[in-house]
Amino acid sequence: MRWRDQRQSTNIEDRRGMRGPVAIGGGGLGIVILAIAIYLCGGDPSQLIQTGQSPGEVPPPTSTANKATAPDENRQFVGAIMGSLEDAWRQALPAQSRARYTDPQLVLFTGQVSSACGYASAATGPFYCPGDSKLYLDFAFFEELRREFRAPGDFAQAYVIAHEFGHHIQNLTGIMDQVQRAGQNNQLSVALELQADCYAGIWANFAAKKGLVETGDAEEAIRAAAAVGDDMIQKRTQGYVVPESFTHGSSQQRMQWFAKGMQSGSMRQCETFR
Repeated sequence: MRWRDQRQSTNIEDRRGMRGPVAIGGGGLGIVILAIAIYLCGGDPSQLIQTGQSPGEVPPPTSTANKATAPDENRQFVGAIMGSLEDAWRQALPAQSRARYTDPQLVLFTGQVSSACGYASAATGPFYCPGDSKLYLDFAFFEELRREFRAPGDFAQAYVIAHEFGHHIQNLTGIMDQVQRAGQNNQLSVALELQADCYAGIWANFAAKKGLVETGDAEEAIRAAAAVGDDMIQKRTQGYVVPESFTHGSSQQRMQWFAKGMQSGSMRQCETFR
């Protein structure tokens, strides 16, 4: 992927190396809300760090916090991908919907992080919090994507960010709020995730037109989409598949919807709820 000449987004908050207080045990409304948000937006609620922190209450880091890591290649990479995503959706959203576009922020963290949704650990995986319109990413997930999911490559990593950015677009259009108000519903959760995959494909369409996509990039993203399908994850972790418990969609579905978005570049082609 030709990302090095892309403009760098200014909407990056680097919290790597910073540590906030976490109370082990307890619980509360904040964790309930975060569990729902993570369930709907791409993570595993069982991996949350338990705390009594309420949503919106984000205390400052402790006095022992380290300085955030200096800009490096990973930081430059995500800055370029965010810049490209911003450019794509600044054009696509107002042209294809009635929603008003606003930029999200990407928060980089190490180990654990606080958000408007509460606290989460890196084990949760990348996620989007609608309460503060921020994407959260620990770079350790990229290594997990390569090693555990066997989906290497910079475009595979870009797909992950684009998927979470897709949840921001759903927040702006009101779809995410509708799904959350419906409660924990696997069918709606799958539709939400597949639409985010399709929106990631819309960005890939934009990137291809801008000359950022190289030979093999699309295959990297499709391989990553397949690797994080519910059926593949269940086979690897428990040895069998339970379709009724899917929350993100099968590998085939995730590949298909990403490809559909990339081929069309149209939000109208991402109607996964129908």
